[in-house]
Amino acid sequence: MSTLTTADFERIAKAPLLAGLALKDLSLLLDGAHVSSYPEVELLFSQGDKADRFFVVMEGRVNLFALTETGDQSIIEVFDPICTFAEAAIFSSGIFPLNCEVAAGSRLAHIPAAPFMKRLADNPALGLALLGGLARWQTLLIREITELKSKSPSQRLATFLLALAAKAQAGGNSERVRLPITKSVLASRIGIAPESLSRALNRLKTVGVETHGREVEITDIDALRRLVREGAND
Repeated sequence: MSTLTTADFERIAKAPLLAGLALKDLSLLLDGAHVSSYPEVELLFSQGDKADRFFVVMEGRVNLFALTETGDQSIIEVFDPICTFAEAAIFSSGIFPLNCEVAAGSRLAHIPAAPFMKRLADNPALGLALLGGLARWQTLLIREITELKSKSPSQRLATFLLALAAKAQAGGNSERVRLPITKSVLASRIGIAPESLSRALNRLKTVGVETHGREVEITDIDALRRLVREGAND
């Protein structure tokens, strides 16, 4: 556990929920916040726990999940940097409605609910600014969902791989990427069934995509982009 550094503060300021706030107001709302590192996979909270804080993903990833009747995880949402999560719980029931697992190597900012809510109560203008942030975030989510629903499974997978390749390009190797999540979580993330993911992976072989476990080799990135634009028969 550590206090926020200047770099941490600057990253948090980019989160969609908080991006519309003036820096002095953001500093006020982050009173008492801290950052924790998670070297191993860890359960952050369980369904029914008291929602006494919300979080910002600084590095890594978290999975929100429900448990099925057989005890299996059903992934509801995956959050990457720089996203806030669990804030709805502090604004509503005060109880976490789902379970949350933190991926190994992640860093999260913890923002305690009590001082955050007190600052909002003392300054209603801050609440209006946050509503603006929520509206912008909702617009982005609606756009993503609309685009997702209009794409075939192969296109959804290709879009995900292109985003990974864009990140890998900074390291000088956009042709070979590693899936940051398991294939079952990936299928849930892009809104398809696991068997559809297998078919999509086979379909992408025709445009130069080869998978070896979680390692993915993209030999023709332009062909992958064309598939996203022009579609495919799945």
